[in-house]
Amino acid sequence: MKCRWLLIEMVGLMFFVFSAGVFGSEKLGRGLVALEKEDGSVFLSWRLLADDAPDMAFTLMRGSVNLTQGKPYRQTCFVDTDRGEKKEAVYTLYQFNKGGKVESSDRLGFVKAIDKSYLSISLKGDYDFQKIGVGDLDGDGAYEYIIKQPDFNTDPYQHPGYWKKSTTTYKLEAYRLDGTMLWRYDMGWSIEAGIWYSPWIVYDVDGDGKAEVYCKAGEGDPRDEKGLVQAGPEYLVKIDGQTGRVVAKTAWLTREGYPSYNYYCRNFLTVAYLDGKTPSLIMQRGTYNLIKTKALDKDLNEIWYWESPQETKKYHGQGSHGLISADVDEDGRDELVIGAAVLDDNGKGLWTLQMGHPDVCHVADIDSDNPGLEIFYGFETRQKTDGLCVVDAKTGLKLWTHKEATKHVHGQGMLGDVLTDSPGMEVYAGERDYKQRWLYSAKGELIEFHETGTLSPRPVWWDADPQKEVIVSRDIRDWGGEAITPFKGRVVAIVDCLGDDREEVITSLKGELRIYSTTIPASARRVCLMQDRQYRLGIVAQTMGYYYPAQLGR
Repeated sequence: MKCRWLLIEMVGLMFFVFSAGVFGSEKLGRGLVALEKEDGSVFLSWRLLADDAPDMAFTLMRGSVNLTQGKPYRQTCFVDTDRGEKKEAVYTLYQFNKGGKVESSDRLGFVKAIDKSYLSISLKGDYDFQKIGVGDLDGDGAYEYIIKQPDFNTDPYQHPGYWKKSTTTYKLEAYRLDGTMLWRYDMGWSIEAGIWYSPWIVYDVDGDGKAEVYCKAGEGDPRDEKGLVQAGPEYLVKIDGQTGRVVAKTAWLTREGYPSYNYYCRNFLTVAYLDGKTPSLIMQRGTYNLIKTKALDKDLNEIWYWESPQETKKYHGQGSHGLISADVDEDGRDELVIGAAVLDDNGKGLWTLQMGHPDVCHVADIDSDNPGLEIFYGFETRQKTDGLCVVDAKTGLKLWTHKEATKHVHGQGMLGDVLTDSPGMEVYAGERDYKQRWLYSAKGELIEFHETGTLSPRPVWWDADPQKEVIVSRDIRDWGGEAITPFKGRVVAIVDCLGDDREEVITSLKGELRIYSTTIPASARRVCLMQDRQYRLGIVAQTMGYYYPAQLGR
């Protein structure tokens, strides 16, 4: 569907609802967004926040026209069918006043129309970007967008076609939604241009109401004659979100104990609420062999340190291509799903499958009949059976498994409720070099088998029904259905960063960042997804490794 975006202008600090009662210190404005549809009508949507009263209602104005007719409007989207030719119309959102008077102090945000079919941020150069982080850098309740550019990647595996000499350095750049560039941070030649060398995240860990940026760093240019970085100091640095300046640093996990470059050049970084109340930083080194993990407080002091040889059972080589923070044992504190093993909030091993490295790893309430959360796995390591499986996240007990042999399940797979007639979530995965793709139900019933198709379809909440849609090539569609919304660019992230509780699709083009949002009316009234702790931390983790879609907790 063709549509036009309307430029967002938030109203300073006149009205914000704080989400500290939910978790953390992040506060959010309403994220009001307006999109002009092809027929000239305008679709508007905004956030419902977790601290809103059950009877929270809104008033929506176009200029002096009360679009909600003086009545309490409880939905979080609206279609203005009578905009006419008023191209400069201004929409203002208010909290509903029972007395019927619209008070300026109740203003939640406003938007002005511009003639575009998507929200666009022009980058400061003719490059694309590899990753994007989302965080409120200045504490005004609106998200900023931090990118890592360019879109170049090399893998530590020393084999033709994998490792390549870096031709440039990675740069982190911070942008406001209006296109203002706040700063640029050059990661330097001590960080090779690959995902595993350059973990970084955006989040308010120190609790001052403003997000910081954290990343791996080094010093100078320690590359050898081939271009490998095998020596020199390594750090975790804290970057001020408003200025881009390094304000603190601590030592990164050491290279000692690993058999080779390929094993020690795999690094991760994320956030977890280990005590259930305050965010902690988590550093990790290692995937296929020795694994080291350290938890740090807001001042970069060690909380605990763990490494795989400490455990009596096999935790060596159980790493995935990311870290997932989730409260798997329902004690209110986050555990770390490092792959085919889980670390408890105290830095001790909770359980391990001892099956090796999974490419596919997703944590969610897959099967509502099983108490708590489940984990869907697809293993890169050869398996005679169980190469795909769903396990109980608290215990590691296998609830069901794929009974045939697998050689190399590859990619990120998919987890999401995409079918109306199949209870719970569906899971999908396939093998890279073999013509096998499987779609299973939450209960382990084989729904579809294909010989070809993407290995990593990306689910997204987009239309008005409870099921997710999926991104296939350059459009959004129902599973197995026709295209609903086309878009341009390479999909970098899916995140509920604007408007109502449905998700936005962020894409990268040369010199441009685009944000697509739905224009489909919906009657559901659901709290912003970013106020679900597991979902929010899932968004944080997307910049440090492979892309794993964020999943809701319970």
